[in-house]
Amino acid sequence: MEYIDLKAQQARIREDLDRRMAAVLAHGQYIMGPEVRELEEALARFTGAAHCIGCASGTNALELVLAAWGIGPGDAVFTTTLSFIATAETIARCGAQPIFIDIDPRTYNLDASRLEDAILAVRERDCSRHPLPQSALNAALTPRALVVVDLFGNPADYDALLAIANRHELLVLEDGAQALGGMYKGKMLCNCGCHAATTSFFPAKPLGCYGDGGAVFTNDAGLAELIDSLRYHGRRDARNKNDNVRLGCNGRLDTLQAAILLGKLDIFPEELALRREVAQRYERLLKQNAAHILAPCLTEGGVSNWAQYTVRLPQGVDRAAVMQRLKARGIPSAINYPRAMHQQTCMRCLGYAPDAFPHVQEACARVLSLPMHPYLSENDQQAVVDALTCACGGAA
Repeated sequence: MEYIDLKAQQARIREDLDRRMAAVLAHGQYIMGPEVRELEEALARFTGAAHCIGCASGTNALELVLAAWGIGPGDAVFTTTLSFIATAETIARCGAQPIFIDIDPRTYNLDASRLEDAILAVRERDCSRHPLPQSALNAALTPRALVVVDLFGNPADYDALLAIANRHELLVLEDGAQALGGMYKGKMLCNCGCHAATTSFFPAKPLGCYGDGGAVFTNDAGLAELIDSLRYHGRRDARNKNDNVRLGCNGRLDTLQAAILLGKLDIFPEELALRREVAQRYERLLKQNAAHILAPCLTEGGVSNWAQYTVRLPQGVDRAAVMQRLKARGIPSAINYPRAMHQQTCMRCLGYAPDAFPHVQEACARVLSLPMHPYLSENDQQAVVDALTCACGGAA
């Protein structure tokens, strides 16, 4: 059984992929070729965003937005501590201070009820109100931005988060690395009210290429123009490739990867519908066979793209032993984030206590991701749930 079955997807669209890649080889425009612009226009239509700018990776997309906003030393950027390290890494690398916030234990996304306390704690340099890094106590920081993550493809609570961010004049960036194709209250993710959004095309994502790739989405024409410049070494524009007016980076999306993504985008809506069917079957099978294993809980008004299907094991169950028992039956599983970002070695210099965020700590210890992809059969799902139930001490 495959955890993510890219082979089945490739077999389905291989002829189209071969045709698209052959076209790139024929015209030879391997950097910023016509397929890149075609993909950007198609993704803008898909999300409803006014602008889409392809780039080198999901991490690069985050870097480009933060750079375009001028985020840097002395700035506080608020975010969840349960995410891939790129979310906080990009904040720290531009010289700003990541201010971590605990999660909602039901959805695993940033807990909106804690955001305002975190903002006020930074302004007042008061760690009794909310846990802060040592640097926030030693020197005054300016609250500048909020980076929101749609973890596992489940939309964050945008109504609540944006209301607080707007009240405190924060720039809001949606880290939609796992989110493309999801929705929040009728709006497509990567275009649900934030100043900018990013996504990743890492191969394991619901829309993934065969290498690295990413994109930025925004409705701000000026921001889009600036990011377009930054991704190409700060060039003035497409007609003045040798006039670099600002310091940028090599953040371009390869033409071959854009061609591959165009082929996958054609079947993406159907694959999203299939993912939702798989998720519904999992929920039904768990309710019937393993009610003590907690199925994912969606944000109110949210529609997930089901980038992952992540359950919570009962208290006291040995997760490592469960994974070994699943493996023995040929069933793969994964722990996406066994350690929160504030616990990573590279973030220890911030001085957060390891147990500063109890809901994140609990999730890191108990969640488990099951096989999830559009081509997962009901028989395979039944086998997964049966094996999981047995491994957790229930009837097989």
